[in-house]
Amino acid sequence: MSEEESPKLIIDEDWKTQAQSEKENLRQQQEQEPSSPADENSEMPIPPASFEFLITSLATQAVVALGQTPDPETNESVVHLELAKHHIDTLGILEDKTKGNRTAEEDSLLSTVTQQLRMLYVSVKSNPNPNPNPTDPSS
Repeated sequence: MSEEESPKLIIDEDWKTQAQSEKENLRQQQEQEPSSPADENSEMPIPPASFEFLITSLATQAVVALGQTPDPETNESVVHLELAKHHIDTLGILEDKTKGNRTAEEDSLLSTVTQQLRMLYVSVKSNPNPNPNPTDPSS
């Protein structure tokens, strides 16, 4: 093809201007939106929502309820067996309802965590306060 026969390339500058304008408007809207108080007070960014995060959140709540970790609000370890059972049962329901829809990693995490929490629950229930004061000879 000769230069005379080749199609001419016509660049529409209007779409570029419109895209830049929309981008600028979006940026201005984001700057004007007030951030939520929870975001301002948080020390760490909130992790993205995921199945693994859901499992970990429920497991952490169960561990705290079993007195294995201090409550973040009171900094005291207190055993709440019914609350721990609720979180463990919730993980069990999650395991049943998502069967066949999990990746191998999700399946392994959920079954391992649930089983370990069940064993910990039985252990704590049978002996909720194994040694409250290690220096007390009467314990």
